[in-house]
Amino acid sequence: MSAIFNFQSLLTVILLLICTCAYIRSLAPSLLDRNKTGLLGIFWKCARIGEWKCPYVVVCCIVMAFNILFIQ
Repeated sequence: MSAIFNFQSLLTVILLLICTCAYIRSLAPSLLDRNKTGLLGIFWKCARIGEWKCPYVVVCCIVMAFNILFIQ
């Protein structure tokens, strides 16, 4: 089953996308900052969410890891 039809997998993919974009922006800010609009603007927005909501993203990562490791 693909991640689109499984809600938990979709949340995992979105969380990984946010974390990856925030990490890439910390290494090379100009890479994501030049694409603030359009289709590639999604990555810039994910990076901003990862930066602004860092404690919440960390809690979500821990909860998701616990869920994947011990519950599934």
